[in-house]
Amino acid sequence: MTEPSGITPMVRSEGVHKYFGRLEVLKGIDLQVMPGEVMCVIGPSGSGKSTFLRCINHLEKLTAGKLWVDGELVGYRQKGDKLYELRENEVAAKRREIGMVFQRFNLFPHMTVCENVMEAPIQVRGVARSAARERALTLLDSVGLADKATAYPRELSGGQQQRVAIARALAMDPKLMLFDEPTSALDPELVGEVLTVMRRLAEDGMTMVVVTHEMGFAREVGDTLVFMDGGVVVEQGDPREVIPNPQHERTKAFLGKVLS
Repeated sequence: MTEPSGITPMVRSEGVHKYFGRLEVLKGIDLQVMPGEVMCVIGPSGSGKSTFLRCINHLEKLTAGKLWVDGELVGYRQKGDKLYELRENEVAAKRREIGMVFQRFNLFPHMTVCENVMEAPIQVRGVARSAARERALTLLDSVGLADKATAYPRELSGGQQQRVAIARALAMDPKLMLFDEPTSALDPELVGEVLTVMRRLAEDGMTMVVVTHEMGFAREVGDTLVFMDGGVVVEQGDPREVIPNPQHERTKAFLGKVLS
């Protein structure tokens, strides 16, 4: 799937639907994210934001529609007009190229910070332990935690644990980073340190899709703002235009609450 400019979108969704039983959570999502772009997705709880994010790396299977990452179908291969589901090991291989950071940090409590960051490259990519350690220490330095390499997760604040989670995702050298409300579980005074790391990633050109309630981050860092409600995209555009001047009443009502 290549744009007229010749640049392949990093993420492209066409008519994405997702049902959980009879509940339709996504009702035909059409979006695209270009390489190096930061897309911020906002909306009320239950609007389908996190579900869409999970569909991008096939943690949730689509009910209908198609999703591509870097020009390749997510979860399927196409022959003629038919789609064939990939085997789990094939899905896992594709998923290695997509980093994901969740609300909860999901660090291994029995491993040091450095070991947490080293684990996936060693186990999944077969990276030598010495090389994985060197890369982990470099990444921990980049998120401001070089001095915590030998600490255990329980010894860290929530903000520090989330920064370790970001370093862990980056250790796999992803082409795309997904953030699912990465600051929502943090105390307010710890939010800034995580957003600083995310800002630096954006400045370095990482393609990112960020589900967030942090409107300051969306306004300053986002290239595109997407407002979702009821499983559909209600409005999208430049966050510096949408946030101060939303065009849809539903967007106005939502922003009126979160910005008040």
